Amino acid sequence: MSRDRAVAFAPASVGNCAVGFDLIGHALEGPGDRVVATRTSEHGVRVDAIRGLPIALPREVEKNTAARAVASLLASVDAQFGIALEIEKGIALGSGMGGSAASAVAALVAANALLDTPLPLDALYPHALEGEFAASGGRHGDNVAPSLLGGLVLAAHDRLVRLPVPEGLHTLLVHPDLVVETRVARERLRAPYAIGDFVPQSEALALFLAGLYTNDHALIRAGLKDVLVEPRRADLIPGFSAVKQAMLDHNAYGASISGAGPSVFGWFASRAAAEAAQLDALDAFANAGLDARAYVSPVAAAGARIETCT
Repeated sequence: MSRDRAVAFAPASVGNCAVGFDLIGHALEGPGDRVVATRTSEHGVRVDAIRGLPIALPREVEKNTAARAVASLLASVDAQFGIALEIEKGIALGSGMGGSAASAVAALVAANALLDTPLPLDALYPHALEGEFAASGGRHGDNVAPSLLGGLVLAAHDRLVRLPVPEGLHTLLVHPDLVVETRVARERLRAPYAIGDFVPQSEALALFLAGLYTNDHALIRAGLKDVLVEPRRADLIPGFSAVKQAMLDHNAYGASISGAGPSVFGWFASRAAAEAAQLDALDAFANAGLDARAYVSPVAAAGARIETCT
């Protein structure tokens, strides 16, 4: 029996995780987007409502991340019905928390539940990438992958790899009242890099991955850094250096820009350690003239979920 209506939630995420530009991300507990998908007799996808934002977002299929992702899914299975979407945004635009990815993922998970034969979550990945293209002009999976699967994920162009997370690891993410558009942040990376610039970053990535797979916290600390992208983007975020240092002063494993920014994240050995760093990190943004909000989450936070399906 076919189902006609589904509601799905997809969490925010930390993209890049400092060391894995466009490749590695993890889910964030708490904030997220919710999408209602309803089967329609007309083919195609339409967006009936977008709520939770002070500005209007495009509803055209090609320009809307959720609609573009669902259209890709329906075309792939030759669906003989359409989908109407209602999007409830719980993630601020341009926050570096994977808002566009969460909308695409929530819409896909809801629409998938309405298929006659729903696909496994991993199979939704290419359609989520198609949705991400509408927002950033690129098909990078470091936000859509963890929002979809949860936890820490390596998002290659054609596959997803769930990465092991040592027990207890938590992230502190601080989101200032500031917008950094992904397209603007990516413009900072247009100038070429010297080949030698990649060696320290490759070393850090190797140490980071080795630490995850061997449960070696010292290796994770050694690798959790960004020597390529962060230096070119840091000045887009007033107070960034002070916020980062506040986290490091509280024994963070590492701290950097979440996604394109302006949010800043740090990894800690426990929830208590992450919570202990909150006030100083918030104060650092306040000293730069910015209000901010802090989130503490397990690195291995849950991914997207169906809330109702009838």
